[in-house]
Amino acid sequence: MKYSTEKALEILEQTPKTLKSYLGNLSNDWLFANEGGDTWNPYDVVGHLIHGEKTDWIPRLKIILSNSENKTFESFDRFAQFENSKGKTITQLLNEFENLRQDNLKVLKQLNLSSEQLQQKGMHPELGEVSISELLACWVTHDLGHIAQISRVMAKQYKNEVGPWVAYIPILNT
Repeated sequence: MKYSTEKALEILEQTPKTLKSYLGNLSNDWLFANEGGDTWNPYDVVGHLIHGEKTDWIPRLKIILSNSENKTFESFDRFAQFENSKGKTITQLLNEFENLRQDNLKVLKQLNLSSEQLQQKGMHPELGEVSISELLACWVTHDLGHIAQISRVMAKQYKNEVGPWVAYIPILNT
């Protein structure tokens, strides 16, 4: 599928609702379970998505669209959520994510990006040159990847409980 803002919005608008529905009424046993070691739990993932809303997608889009000669993005702290989420409930995080996402999508819609603007480029500190369409497509796949991650982490909590069916449930074997 070729990137289009309309198709991207179909996913980006649903993510907060999906996460609220999925995680909003779960016990801590589900919210804070991970895959062992330094892996993330669903609570951590929501905090990470919040940090992205604040520092990644729209801020980087604005850098590319700016008149500045320097179009280099700030490095993204993939672990900022561990400090930023301290003391917050999952409900607070989900509401914060929803509000930030609404604000960011309002900005995206107001920009009404042309096909020429979607090809404008910025500089990622690790990946090099990236276009607006690549950045926005990444936003969509980032959401989907973390929704899949949450599902995988939660499913694996019952890996030892499903008995012989483990062979037929691919998510338990990834």
